[in-house]
Order: sequence, then structure tokens, then C-alpha cells
Amino acid sequence: MSLHVLVLGGTTEARRLAESLVAADGIRVTSSLAGRVARPKLPPGEVRVGGFGGVEGMAEWLCAHRVDAVIDATHPFAGTISFHAASAATAVHVPLLALRRPGWVPVEGDRWRVTESLADAAELLPELGSRVFLTTGRMGLAAFAALDQLWFLMRSVDAPEAPCPARMEVLLDRGPFSLEGERELIRRHRIDVLVTKDSGGDATAPKLTAAREAGIPVVVVARPPVPPGVPVAGTPEEALALLSTLTRR
Repeated sequence: MSLHVLVLGGTTEARRLAESLVAADGIRVTSSLAGRVARPKLPPGEVRVGGFGGVEGMAEWLCAHRVDAVIDATHPFAGTISFHAASAATAVHVPLLALRRPGWVPVEGDRWRVTESLADAAELLPELGSRVFLTTGRMGLAAFAALDQLWFLMRSVDAPEAPCPARMEVLLDRGPFSLEGERELIRRHRIDVLVTKDSGGDATAPKLTAAREAGIPVVVVARPPVPPGVPVAGTPEEALALLSTLTRR
């Protein structure tokens, strides 16, 4: 009898987890992608794209597809789906765990300003600099749209939609990014402040090193919490071990 695992994915860790699950004996894996990226890197196994229709819709899907466990391996800032998953899994008595890469930790020389939201980050910017390297993704740009006196270099995988800052150059790119490349971006665009979310991981961490070397401040938006009571793994390997415990395999 196979175990059906639903992976709420879209991250590098989710793809690695799906690879391990597909290779395991007696496990069927379905990865669910939000569909916000135009050309996502598809994981192995079955894949579904799009939302579930809220908590009730997800609970119905879990039952209809006989899901035995859910692993929330979404981006650390995809907060809504995480809380929907927690409520849906609880409603239909399906084990749930979260896979979250560890957050970044400041080191000596860093000039971090930690905020709770993009709006808070936007409020800080005028006092910190005038040429902003914005790496928070294409969602939520409205928080910075009123900052007409500042210039933005905005990097994302897909093109942003309005409202956006009036003075903005868009750089479409996908990580991982090299330290040398980040140094060159900061130098060439005369960046004097960096804005990022605490996404964690190595793929986009070089910008923090480059900012520290350049002596510029970094506004870090803190990640939202994992829903209460949901066990958390820091790596795909830890997630597999925790899954085995939760499902008694």
C-alpha cells in the first residue's frame, strides 16, 4: 500500500524533497505549485498548478485524493497557504509538517535594519539611501510606489505589475546569484541601500555579503511564523525523517 504525500512546493528544497520521495519505495508524491511564476522548474512526480479554493477546498482535495501526509515546503513568505494547509490538515486529520530553510543571521560588519513588513521597510528607506536594490520579488511593490524621490533596481523572476515606483529599472533574473555578480550590480548602479526578505538559503545570500563589503545598510523583512503546532524541518533530509515519524513508516 503506497503512501500519498502532497508537497506544497515552489522552492528548491521542495524539488529536492520531491526527488527523494519519488525515489523512495512505496511513496506517491504530488507537488502543488501556486502558478505565480510563468516558467517554474517542475519537480518529479505528479504536479498540480493553482490554488485549492481556501481551507475547505484544500480539505476536500486531501480527502478526494486520499492524501496521507502534507509537507508545506512553500516559500517562507507564502504565509496564507501555510495557515490554510494547517487548518485543512487538522480538519481531515492528515499529518502536516513544514520544511523551512533556516533564516539568515547577521555577522560582524552587517548594517541590518529588521522590519515586520514591506510597508515598514518602505518607511525606513528615505533615511537610509536614495538608490535602492529591491529584491523582495514582484509582489508587494505597491508598498514602495509612493517613494518618488528614490530610484529602484528591482530584481525578480517575472515582470512586475502596477502599482510600482515611478523611478525603477527592472532586472529579470533567477538565482542562484554569484558574489561577483552582486558586487558588480551594487557598483554599477551605485546602490546605497538593499531591501530583502529573510528568505534564507544560499542561492540569494551573496547580496548580503556584497552589501556588507560595500558598507551599505540592508533592510531585512522578517519572515512570518509557521502556524502553531506544526512541526518544522530545516532540510529535505530532516523532513523525510520527520515524515517517517508522523506516518510511522
